[in-house]
Amino acid sequence: QNLARILEREGIPYMALDLDPDRVRQAAAAGDSVVFGDAARLQALMAAGLARASAVVITYLDVPGALKVLANIRAHAPQVPVIVRTQDDHDLEKLQAAGATEVVPEAIEGSLMLASHALALVGVPMRRVIRVVQDQRDARYNLLRGYFHGADDDTVDEIDHERLDSFTLTPGARAIGRPLAQLALQAMGVRVAALRRQGGQAAAPGDDTVLADGDTLVLSGKPGALALAIDKLQRG
Repeated sequence: QNLARILEREGIPYMALDLDPDRVRQAAAAGDSVVFGDAARLQALMAAGLARASAVVITYLDVPGALKVLANIRAHAPQVPVIVRTQDDHDLEKLQAAGATEVVPEAIEGSLMLASHALALVGVPMRRVIRVVQDQRDARYNLLRGYFHGADDDTVDEIDHERLDSFTLTPGARAIGRPLAQLALQAMGVRVAALRRQGGQAAAPGDDTVLADGDTLVLSGKPGALALAIDKLQRG
């Protein structure tokens, strides 16, 4: 429900599935876009608009259930990013291997908020508190280390900041069949934040990861370095 409020304030349409009939009835009466349905069932996901979804967020703390949802999404909408909420990071690798784009452990987020309040109360400047918390998030969540560039992002202050860009290898790309280490992207100031195979399967990018046709790489770096890296991936 908190996520729904934020999406509504940003003008982003959403559809929620819930198995609690009382909660569905009350939320729907309040104007929320929620229907009764089991997200682990493909029919429910498709009826909720999986085929046209920009993203899927799994908010309930049920790892086996989340794995079922991931299996359906990866089989029928492999291009859709999926964020999974968990109690802790015990099943992090399992969920990532199943196709989760990002896993958000509730216990860790709670500890970050506790730390931020504690730092503020003992006199640490708020700007420093925000930076410390962001650094901790950056170390854990690859996709928060930068941001995807939009048309209105080119302010003077942001031109030289790290951002994210995605690039999909098409037939003929020179990087196909080569390991990441051989491309030396880090020497160009670019890091591979995430890698998704053609079928939608997430893969942990490493130096020995061999790239294949259809791979989508999420790259992090400054704009100039990103442009050079993408050119190298495509044309060598």
